[in-house]
Amino acid sequence: MELLQLRYFLTAAKYEHMTKAAAELNISQPALSKMIGRLEDELGAPLFHRQGKQIYLNEFGKAFQERVKRIFLEINEGILQVQELNSPEKGIISIAMTLPHIMAKFLGDFLKDHPQVKIKHKQASISEMKYLLENAEVDLCISTSPIIGDYIEWVPLREEEIFLSIPADHRLAKHKTIDLREVSNERFINLPKGYGFRDITDKFCKEVGFTPNVAIEVEESWAIQQLVELGHGISFIPNLSILRNPTTNTARIKISHPTGCKRVIGISWNKNHYLSKSAINFREFCIDFFKHKVKDYYYLD
Repeated sequence: MELLQLRYFLTAAKYEHMTKAAAELNISQPALSKMIGRLEDELGAPLFHRQGKQIYLNEFGKAFQERVKRIFLEINEGILQVQELNSPEKGIISIAMTLPHIMAKFLGDFLKDHPQVKIKHKQASISEMKYLLENAEVDLCISTSPIIGDYIEWVPLREEEIFLSIPADHRLAKHKTIDLREVSNERFINLPKGYGFRDITDKFCKEVGFTPNVAIEVEESWAIQQLVELGHGISFIPNLSILRNPTTNTARIKISHPTGCKRVIGISWNKNHYLSKSAINFREFCIDFFKHKVKDYYYLD
């Protein structure tokens, strides 16, 4: 049994379609079928149900797939470890974050002290982050909801308050605090349903008895404050979106009711995934940044 056979099997299992799998592997469909057939002969059991070019993993195939994935995971872990031992001061860190508004200053600070480190970032939802961690496709995730899994460690970094953001000429702009019931009839601008921040802020409104009239939904969080500034509605804004030297012409108001309008930022990693020295340094930097350095850039009072 060869590693090439196992790699071909995993690709066929991924697509459950011989033609598509062969195209990704850049081999002919008959050659792939022959390779899978040889593997099944060696195992003494079929791995797929076959319906023409469409194939489906059977119970033997599903069990074997899990074992083979572990083999390649261990190989990849070994490669990472050897690369780290060979060049401990360099490295590639793969991360996923749900905080795009702080990324520039956050990563910029780290790279000042580690200029030779390369960072690969993936945009992902919480459920996608769990998958990425479990399959060792990223080293670390920074999220605003806990990521729970058998081998996943999640450590809180900072509690972040959420404010109301309104145009500077709005009737409530001079208020220092606000009860959300006072804006129950306002037009809101927010992320689409399914985004963690939207779920949190919808919950705040529900607690005081109304469903927000979300007149504008945008996937780009950076665009929300621009729309607020232009007077198209009001929105919520997390603390770490508010720079010490803001350029937008908006007002932020503390929410007095409901109480506890906050979320928790945390960092997570797979305890079974080898973390390079660079990744460990980055994890320690994250903890320090959110504990100390973040106050240099953002309003936290």
